[in-house]
Amino acid sequence: MDDEAADVNNAFLRARNSLLWSVFRIVRDKQTAEELTQESYLRARKAASNGALLNAEAFLQQTARNLALDYLRQRKVRSAHEASEISGEAMDLVADDQPSAEDKVIHLDRLRAYQSALDKLPKRVQQVWVLSRVEGWTYPQIAEHLDVSQNTVFNDMKHAMAHLNDFRKRLDKG
Repeated sequence: MDDEAADVNNAFLRARNSLLWSVFRIVRDKQTAEELTQESYLRARKAASNGALLNAEAFLQQTARNLALDYLRQRKVRSAHEASEISGEAMDLVADDQPSAEDKVIHLDRLRAYQSALDKLPKRVQQVWVLSRVEGWTYPQIAEHLDVSQNTVFNDMKHAMAHLNDFRKRLDKG
């Protein structure tokens, strides 16, 4: 152990009870006082290892006091926020951003209905629609993949869109 660490250890052992009592007077909680006193020791060791420590005992006292005051400020801020939080009854009135079970069922039914409408189209028209709308392919890519002209892809897409648009209108009416 180097000299700086030994100085901090000796200073901490000499001043531990005084540090603990000083911190306890500020925070009024024995466990918190213990934790903050230990934290002041760790910070003093770190400062000593960086060569920035001239008086280990004074550093420990000041660090312990600062940590205790910081703890009080944090607790004050936290309690102010906790006191202003919404009550449980009010939280029950906030709308959930997740769809309800009923909405999920309706959505699945619509999805099945669209799939059924898509299944009624010729296979190539289905492929063109899926490659374009689901996979995000361009018309030239689809044309090359299916070995058809871009005009055929355009007409197949037009056919699929008209069919699905008519289906949507019927679905919305009924």
